Amino acid sequence: MPDIAHIIYIPGILLIGFAFGFRFGARAVRAELERRDEERRR
Repeated sequence: MPDIAHIIYIPGILLIGFAFGFRFGARAVRAELERRDEERRR
């Protein structure tokens, strides 16, 4: 049976991973949309 540290630590690390993934993913999508908009303007 996992102890209380695992019950708190593992979901905490997962939440941090989701937050960073969402942040960097959103930044990449915005950059890609901006790049496509620039190409379309030419």
